[in-house]
Amino acid sequence: MAAPVTALADPPMSFFVTSVGMGDGANLGGLEGADAHCTKLATAAGSTGQTWRAYLSTQVEGKRGISARDRIGSGPWYNAAGELIATDLDQLHIMPNIYMRTAVDENGMRIKGRGDKPNEHDILTGSKADGTAYFPWEEGDKTCSSWTSNGEGSATVGHHDRHGGGNVSWNAAHNSRGCSQDNLKSTGGAGFFYCFAAN
Repeated sequence: MAAPVTALADPPMSFFVTSVGMGDGANLGGLEGADAHCTKLATAAGSTGQTWRAYLSTQVEGKRGISARDRIGSGPWYNAAGELIATDLDQLHIMPNIYMRTAVDENGMRIKGRGDKPNEHDILTGSKADGTAYFPWEEGDKTCSSWTSNGEGSATVGHHDRHGGGNVSWNAAHNSRGCSQDNLKSTGGAGFFYCFAAN
């Protein structure tokens, strides 16, 4: 007698876009505050046993800051629907499965993008396209003072829907007009960021 066929469970969620920002522009309380926000949202969505990290780089005067790609583990990563986002860091930064359909929040809900009102496709990263932090000699604030400013400065953002602005990068499309909530909204953002399980 043949053994019964059992359905394979979807892999646990290990990637999402935050469903809400922290409400204070790009002031996220630094990396620690952003990581805590990822953990809070994931836990509320029923995810347990994961170490969550925000996909954010920092800038430090006189030296290179922390790179987002060095914070998120080695993959693979899956969204809330069990769809594979990337198998490893190379695929994530060269050809990831990140589009409006797959870059969903922790509850599997779609994030508004180009064509929606409001457009909220600007996702905070502070990172170069390869996921690394900016060098000290690259001028300008790209991380809103390492995620502690809601006023002066700027932040590099990606487009989760891979549309708009002549640059369809998911993590390095353009820089924000400033760090306040209104500044982020003015170019199509809401202070959202990416969260990855690092274990």
